[in-house]
Amino acid sequence: MKALVTGGAGFIGSNLVRLLVEKKHSVTVLDNLSTGHLSNLGPFPSVKFIKGDIRDERTISRALRGVDIVFHLAASVGNSLSIKAPVYDSETNVLGTLKLLRAAHQNHIKKIVYSSSAGILGELKELPINENHPTNPISPYGVSKLAAEKMCLVYNSLYGMKNVCLRYFNVYGINQRYDAYGNVIPIFARRIIRKQPLFIFGDGYQTRDFVNVIDVAKANYQAAITGKVAGAFNIASGASITINKLANMMMQTARTTVPLQHKKPRLGDVRDSLANISAARKAFGFKPSVSLEEGLKKYMSWASQNRF
Repeated sequence: MKALVTGGAGFIGSNLVRLLVEKKHSVTVLDNLSTGHLSNLGPFPSVKFIKGDIRDERTISRALRGVDIVFHLAASVGNSLSIKAPVYDSETNVLGTLKLLRAAHQNHIKKIVYSSSAGILGELKELPINENHPTNPISPYGVSKLAAEKMCLVYNSLYGMKNVCLRYFNVYGINQRYDAYGNVIPIFARRIIRKQPLFIFGDGYQTRDFVNVIDVAKANYQAAITGKVAGAFNIASGASITINKLANMMMQTARTTVPLQHKKPRLGDVRDSLANISAARKAFGFKPSVSLEEGLKKYMSWASQNRF
């Protein structure tokens, strides 16, 4: 199998590249390196790298030559960032995805595994949630990811493609670097390593469903090789934890303590998050294998060594 991984130099993408290389597949990575890092691909000399933007049609056409399947991870990510830069967010997430879909169809590629997000859901009406939960995003990021997901599914109905949309909840793990707009785990890790206070937005009793990137990479691969699978699926651990408890767990893992400081809740943040993952389990055998405790130990070790 020859695979294209858009955003393959990034956090999730590079972990997927590792899995594909281990499975002896041919891999091309398309990444503009706005958030990705070439060092993430250093261990994989067989991977073909194309520096380019998902919004550029010529670059997309070049990257798709000879490709059997596409893993589409290139995106503008994050609720807060999308509020600050909504036009860039939609240009990347909506138009970039549409251009990729059109080119893939023209090249007779039958499946794109698209990295969607739980951000499409908005405030949850019930817990745990399944794939039929109403979609009412509360940030431009959620809106753009929902529009791109719908576009992938429309191409299924129009052209007989077998696109799969994986709705990630809170992904964490090795190669996830600090980003002020990003996931809470690398933000906390950076501050714990530097002995700085942890800022918690709100009372800290909001909950999140964290899933390790190793399991997310496996979900992408399993969705790809299970030929008849198409549609949208939750990808999460199926368990939740409060932000207060997460902070304490990370400090215990690092064998240190830092002060906790609470701030006003942030715009675009949901209160609670917990996924029902039974549909992905039934469709392509998705089963999370990395516990949060185990994953945090490995991540804190990696973060300490890399001092990101």
